[in-house]
Amino acid sequence: MSDDNNDLVKHPIKIGPWQRQSQTSVYDNPWIALTHEEVITPSGSSGIYGKVHFKNRAIGIIPLDENNHTVLVGQYRYALDEYSWEIPMGGGSLEQEPLDCAQRELREETGLHGGDWQQLFKLHTSNSVTDEQGYVFLARNLQQGEQALEDTESDLVVKHLPFSEAIAMLERGEITDVISIAGLLAVEKILR
Repeated sequence: MSDDNNDLVKHPIKIGPWQRQSQTSVYDNPWIALTHEEVITPSGSSGIYGKVHFKNRAIGIIPLDENNHTVLVGQYRYALDEYSWEIPMGGGSLEQEPLDCAQRELREETGLHGGDWQQLFKLHTSNSVTDEQGYVFLARNLQQGEQALEDTESDLVVKHLPFSEAIAMLERGEITDVISIAGLLAVEKILR
């Protein structure tokens, strides 16, 4: 990055029907980078775009046992200033396979490991302003082991419950995380 106003791009670049005229770094940390971009829109008018680049993938897992019980995790989400019930999830390195990241994340948060894994889908969490990709997996025939929580997860609560109760929580508005909602609804469809 140059010292000249943190400019990353000084010449036009075609991006689909858009044209990026310039790109300036506004903020950068180990997890995200924020850029301000001067653009020409598909209609030909000048505009601006703020883009958040995620340096990890979002990874979500729905563990399901032989009795159709699952696991949710509860924790206080700093960015929302709210407590949140979610499927086990976390960030996965862009250099690693999503499945490897999902298996690590599930073991860290719940101690569950092994089993049979199925990728349900890839999604984009807020594609109007971010490039974040998410992957959701269904995991069955798991074994219980020990958790290995990160420092930011010391308040994490693990809740074992019938899958139908997780759907009821979603319907009552007690689960608001979009990756959790999409994953739970996908598994509900599979179980029908």
